[in-house]
Amino acid sequence: MLTLSGVTKSYGDRVLFADAALQVNRGDRIGLVGPNGAGKSTLFGLILKEEPADDGRINFERDAQIGYLPQESAPVGDESAFEIAMAITPDFVKVRRQVLAWDTEHPIEAQHPEELHDDAHERYHELNGYMVEAKARQMLGGLGFRDSDMDRPARELSGGWVMRAHLARLLTQEPDLLMLDEPTNHLDLDSLMWFQDYLCGYSGAILVISHDREFLNHLVSGIVEIRQQKLIRYTGNYDKYLTQREATDAQLLSAYKTQQKEIAHLQAFADRFKAKASKATQAQSKLKQIERMDKIEAPVADDKKVGFRFPQPVRSGQRVITLENLHFAYGATSVYQGIELEVERGERIVLVGPNGAGKSTLLKLLAERLIPQKGTRTLGHNVSAGYYSQYRVEMLKPERTVLAEALDTEARVTEQSVRTLLGSFLFSGESVFKKVDVLSGGEKSRLALVKLLLNPPNLLLMDEPTTHLDMSSIDALVDALKQFEGTLVFISHDVYFIKALANKVIHVAGGKLTHYQGDYEFFLHKTKSTSARASLTAGGAAAPQKQVAAKKQQQQPSGGQKEQQKAKAAQLKQLRQTVQKLEAEIEQLETQKAEIETQLAKPEVWNDGPRSGDLSRQLQKIEARLKVLSPQWETQAVQLEALEKE
Repeated sequence: MLTLSGVTKSYGDRVLFADAALQVNRGDRIGLVGPNGAGKSTLFGLILKEEPADDGRINFERDAQIGYLPQESAPVGDESAFEIAMAITPDFVKVRRQVLAWDTEHPIEAQHPEELHDDAHERYHELNGYMVEAKARQMLGGLGFRDSDMDRPARELSGGWVMRAHLARLLTQEPDLLMLDEPTNHLDLDSLMWFQDYLCGYSGAILVISHDREFLNHLVSGIVEIRQQKLIRYTGNYDKYLTQREATDAQLLSAYKTQQKEIAHLQAFADRFKAKASKATQAQSKLKQIERMDKIEAPVADDKKVGFRFPQPVRSGQRVITLENLHFAYGATSVYQGIELEVERGERIVLVGPNGAGKSTLLKLLAERLIPQKGTRTLGHNVSAGYYSQYRVEMLKPERTVLAEALDTEARVTEQSVRTLLGSFLFSGESVFKKVDVLSGGEKSRLALVKLLLNPPNLLLMDEPTTHLDMSSIDALVDALKQFEGTLVFISHDVYFIKALANKVIHVAGGKLTHYQGDYEFFLHKTKSTSARASLTAGGAAAPQKQVAAKKQQQQPSGGQKEQQKAKAAQLKQLRQTVQKLEAEIEQLETQKAEIETQLAKPEVWNDGPRSGDLSRQLQKIEARLKVLSPQWETQAVQLEALEKE
């Protein structure tokens, strides 16, 4: 269906492809991967003839239809989402407009179009117009559109919903080759699962760029990696590709080392005997032997990745944040009624549950971006919260440059340190002077992370942090969060990201919070889930009853075990009370200390000898007391943390 042979493409001195080759056959499902800037989107542009290759051939099978979904959509006008989904070809759009115009002018006759012999109606029937209409609505529904939204003007929709409408158009069109550039970026979990399953039964070939490992594992049967200016093909899904690449790299490195030893041996012989007349001919022969060799290139690591590490925040108290008897509603729509939640230091909690269940709402309540109608939100001792939203526009000002936006922080930073951090997020050179409003989705995500890192909190609240990040950036974010010593609560539909980080799962559904004291694999086991991604929406609904029943069926602990459990519970209770008491006293003393220091800073107080002396003595007593309490709190908190992990 599609053949690339000998394709070369350069931009100045930078070579993206050199003699690259690729064959795509009918029914192929291929994931295209490579580090940021390797040329994935450029390759799509070459295939679509949007720009020419410097050399080589790109051939299509005769009459093959190509459908393409870019990362970002073009501006829209008054057309509706349904009209976008129906625009499968220019000819179809033209004929449909003629039919609609005729129906408007002849409303009575239009009730029986089969009786008409109008050329437009005949052509519309030939194109299966009414079947196309039904299919377009089916595709829009699968991608999350409500019936009431399908006929809304596209200009009233967000960019993400417009992209869904264009995706529905491609699925309605059913091209022979479907080319998708990060198609999951704008999908929620329900629509992503529908889309993923639909593609598994798709009749045409698929060539997809995606950073979503779970999506690639579920869909593709082959991976093409852009590496060292070549297109290297592997069989199997993404996980199998990683295994194969590791084995291939090991073999390649061994062959490279063997060849280098041979080259060194031949070169040493030539260098040693080239000056001797009796050996000169042999020396030249060795040099020609080196020249004739098909040189093996050493395997190299991926190109530049985002490299960063969270600056470690100050240590918080054991109890980080508490929600008590919390009620929240959007107008007449109730989301939560009297929920309770306590997050402790060091927890890495993922919120899962159906779309619309209130996960993002809960995160915003924790971040104090939403105010409950009833109940309390309490931060623990020494806690500072930072919120990373999936909606980047909430965090960034489009009229600013990248550098100006990064410098807009309460932290004491220099321009040089900010530029260094931006550089590690792939904003280097003149790119720091780009305006925010021209940045891609991935660039905005990285800039939002930079802003968070410049003033790091010890409670991180993150909503879909991997959206628009490429795989190397996601890997770097995972590595950094593994080292992060604070507390993390997050929402994600990236299964790889969740499995790598979460040590606790909270299922949100029906206004209830169900806690699972273990990682995501534990959650899957407890909910008897067969699909890691499906469980992000479905898991947990029936889990509490199952867990209770399972516990009842388990053998009761022995008398000795019961005593040990009671002793541990009593010790935990005592330690928690001690830590909480110390935290409360420390907080009270620090408040008094701040008040006294404020008083002592006033000239009229300094001029009042007796009063300033009395305040100074009080300050000394408070500082002495804090020196005693702080180590006690630290010791007790560490003991509590260790005991809870047992």
